[in-house]
Amino acid sequence: MRESALAAIDGLTEEQLTHRVAPDANPIAWLVWHAYRVQDDHVADVAGLQQVWAARGFIEFFDLDLDEDDTGYGHTSAQVGKVVASAELLARYVEAVHDQTVTWVAGLDEDDLDRVVDTSWDPPVTLGARLVSVVNDDTQHVGQAAYLRGLITA
Repeated sequence: MRESALAAIDGLTEEQLTHRVAPDANPIAWLVWHAYRVQDDHVADVAGLQQVWAARGFIEFFDLDLDEDDTGYGHTSAQVGKVVASAELLARYVEAVHDQTVTWVAGLDEDDLDRVVDTSWDPPVTLGARLVSVVNDDTQHVGQAAYLRGLITA
């Protein structure tokens, strides 16, 4: 996933990263930011870690005037438009989140995946299901970003 996210943003200008193909469409910058905010939030939660977003200063680097726990879920069109970042900053965040996720996941064993991590759902959500959910969300948003890159650079 990391490689696909980095390929989607590589060499693009801030103008290209924030270009909307329709008035309320999500731009590449928001899609990649959101995908990795969700991964950061969800993995940190189940791992008992601090989110890279706050712990490594990305909340300040992005300077988005958002709550620390905001992942972009439910953002309005205006909020989406506020996510402006360089390809370099997005890439640094992607790499940092990826590194924390991979390091933590490498320490898991098969039995860990059956641990219930969220009892607010019926049935309760296991760690395995949560990780699949994160991968699914990331795959969709990074794929959308790659598609938009093709439209914008064609």
